[in-house]
Amino acid sequence: MLAIFLKTLPFFAVICLGYCAGRSQFFNQQATAYLTKFVFYFALSAMLFRFSSAMSLGEIFDGSFVLAYFLGTLVVYTLATAVALWRQKPMAEAAIEAQCAVIGNVGFLGIPMLILLLGPKAVGPVMLVLAVDLIFFGSLVVMLVTGSRGGQAGFAMFATSAAGLVKNPMIVSISLGLCWSALSLPIPAPLNDFVTILGGAATPGALFAIGASLAFKSAERLEVAAWLSFCKLILHPACVAFSAFVVFSVERYSAGVMVAAAALPVAGNVYIISQHYGVAPQRVSASILISTGISIVTLSVVIALIGAGLVPGQNPS
Repeated sequence: MLAIFLKTLPFFAVICLGYCAGRSQFFNQQATAYLTKFVFYFALSAMLFRFSSAMSLGEIFDGSFVLAYFLGTLVVYTLATAVALWRQKPMAEAAIEAQCAVIGNVGFLGIPMLILLLGPKAVGPVMLVLAVDLIFFGSLVVMLVTGSRGGQAGFAMFATSAAGLVKNPMIVSISLGLCWSALSLPIPAPLNDFVTILGGAATPGALFAIGASLAFKSAERLEVAAWLSFCKLILHPACVAFSAFVVFSVERYSAGVMVAAAALPVAGNVYIISQHYGVAPQRVSASILISTGISIVTLSVVIALIGAGLVPGQNPS
C-alpha cells in the first residue's frame, strides 16, 4: 500500500504544483485555459496516436470488457440520477450529477498515470474506458439536458452529439492511429520522433493543468459534492469491479485496469458541459475539487488492492 502511494504521489505533487501556481496567480485562468488546449489538442493527441498506431483494433476491443464497464457505470449513473430526482431536481441537473458520479479524468490523469503504474498493456483497456465514456455517456448527457429543455429532438439531438465526438481530438487521434495500424504502414522515424517528443509533454502538462484549473474551482454545495465524490471514488469502482470480475469474468489484468480507471476523480470536461448549458456549475466544480483531493488516498488504495498480480513483481504493500 505504501509503495503504491509513493508511486502515485509524484503525479499528485505535479497537480499540487499547478494548484499553487494558480492560487498565487503566477499561472492565471487564461494561461491555464491555453495550457489545457495545448495538452488536449496536441500533446495528448500525439500520445494517443503513438500508442494506437502500434496496436490493432482486435488487440484493443473486447466485447465483455465493454459490457462490464458499461453495466457497472450504468448502475451508478442510474442511482445518481434517481437520488437527484428524489431531491426534486430537474432532469438537466440530475443528468449533470450523474455525469459527476461516473465520468472520471481518464484523459488527463488516467492515461499517463495508469500506463506508468500498471504497464504499457494498460493502453488498450484505458482506451476502451475512454471510448465508452465519450461515445455513450458523453452523448447521453447532451440528449438528457437538451431534451429536458424541449430543445433539439430526434435527429438534431443525435447530430449534435455526433458532431461533438467527431471534433474530439482524443477520438480522432485514436481512430487515426488504428487506421494507420490497420493499413500496416510503417511510421517514418521523423514522425515517430515528432509524436514521441510532443506526446512526452502530455503527462506533466495535463497534471499541471488539472492543478491550475482546480485553483479556480469553488467549494460550494459541499453535501451534494461529497455524495457525488463518494459515488465516483467508491461506488463506481465497486460496481465496475463486481460487473467485471463476477458478472462478465473479464480477463484479470484488463478488469484491474478498468477498476482503476473507474476510481479516477471527476473529469474536468463535466464542468465544461455544465457551464456550457448553465446547469449546476458550482456543484460540479466542488465535486471535481473534493474528488481530486480525496483520490490521493482512495486511488492509491484501489490500485494497491488490484495491483497484486497485475504488474509482475509488484508488491502492493
